[in-house]
Amino acid sequence: MAILSSIRRWHFRDDMPIREIARRTGLSRNTIRKYLANKVVEPKYPYRKTPSKLDDYVAKLSAWLKMEAGKGRKQKRSVKQLHRDLSQLGYTGSYDRVAAFAKRWRQEQRELARTAGRGTFIPLTFSPGEAFQFDWSEDWVVIAGERTRLQIAQFKLSYSRAFFLRAYPLQTHEMLFDAHNHAFATFGGVPARGIYDNMKTSVDKVRRGKQRDVNLRFTAMVSHYLYDAEFCNPASGWEKGQIEKNVQDSRHRIWNRLPAFDSLADLNDWLQDRCVELWSEITHPEQPDRSVADMFAEERTLMMAPPRPFDGFVEHAKRVSPTCLVTFERNRYSVPASYANRPISLRVYADRLVFAAEAQIIAEHTRVILRNPGIGRTLYDWRHYLSVLQRKPGALRNGAPFAELPEAFRQLQAILLKRLGGDREMVEVLALILHHDEQSVLAAVELALESGAPSKQHVLNLLGRLVEPAPLTPLDTPTPLRLVIEPQANVSRYDQLREVRDAA
Repeated sequence: MAILSSIRRWHFRDDMPIREIARRTGLSRNTIRKYLANKVVEPKYPYRKTPSKLDDYVAKLSAWLKMEAGKGRKQKRSVKQLHRDLSQLGYTGSYDRVAAFAKRWRQEQRELARTAGRGTFIPLTFSPGEAFQFDWSEDWVVIAGERTRLQIAQFKLSYSRAFFLRAYPLQTHEMLFDAHNHAFATFGGVPARGIYDNMKTSVDKVRRGKQRDVNLRFTAMVSHYLYDAEFCNPASGWEKGQIEKNVQDSRHRIWNRLPAFDSLADLNDWLQDRCVELWSEITHPEQPDRSVADMFAEERTLMMAPPRPFDGFVEHAKRVSPTCLVTFERNRYSVPASYANRPISLRVYADRLVFAAEAQIIAEHTRVILRNPGIGRTLYDWRHYLSVLQRKPGALRNGAPFAELPEAFRQLQAILLKRLGGDREMVEVLALILHHDEQSVLAAVELALESGAPSKQHVLNLLGRLVEPAPLTPLDTPTPLRLVIEPQANVSRYDQLREVRDAA
């Protein structure tokens, strides 16, 4: 190409003779005349096909390579084995030719695999308050000095690009419902549509096209917030590309600079504040002169006002054990003794467990989620065992639920159990909370301990004083209603009535 350019420049610009050009380039004068006569700017060479002994076996070898690519590493045939098998079919060429073809074929397959996901897409645009996108991600956080893996619920408004993050231990229904409650409360409104992938907490079964068997509890949440839920096609993350990008952006905006936290609640409070701060710091991708916060202020007025939070629990039927315990996620939780050996309803929330029976709440516990699946915990509420304790006061000494009594009760127990019948007296003191406020009973016990001679009668006396109603405040009687002549006790008036009767 460079020689042809020089030939044309020397001849047409510098008027150099063909003889001199031939001398300088070493080309024949006929070749130079041909280039100049045809006005060739770029040389073209005929395609040369070198015949190979492998040509007749290319289709067979390609099929073998494709078949071997689908096998495990230990089951694949090597190139030497492929060359040997081709030789048995009549191939007389060299091994090097087979190896070169196999290498080129694998390179082409890798290139096809790398470009297979690339396609042609149409840019999407959304109106204010039209839609939000949701997805889960996974990240690590240091909580209470321990590196913990958490599931992150991520929301993003499609118009303003305002986003919200909240962390949970698991990707379950109750966690999903709780995340929506907090997201809509933070946004101050509900968009008209929600765009999801086919996660198990929302879709029970994916059918043809856009048809889905949606989970009933998820449908109840969507109905509560009055928005339409739309689901992407399987393996089509570009249909909710904004939230997919937000998952990547949040790693360097938030997670790479994350401090340590004492609890999960502290982390979520920090995440909410940090997301709102970033709205003001990030420029909107489609309107560079405005921030995400500016766009959100415009969008917020066009979203539906959020109703009360959705009661996002998942209900399970459970049976109470003879020890008044209910098992859930390998942990055991106590309920009142009156429900032992009876079926009850367990309502599972993201952060707590509520036990219900006979249309009323009978107990509530903070939910414990264990990282070690082989070890479970038992969470007692000693108040649940008081009715049994009144019948079996001897269980107070070594009863597991009573290891967590308040310190004042434990001090009183240590004193009373040294006396004859002290265990029954202590049980009667504890039973006072069934009829009085627990803090009042605890205050009476503390006062009895301060006196130096605590006893059941002393605690009852002090409790009576504490719960005794305050004396009535004297009324300020208006002047027209005040008595001028105070009434006097005069029993002799009855004698006057008798005299009048006798005279009659």
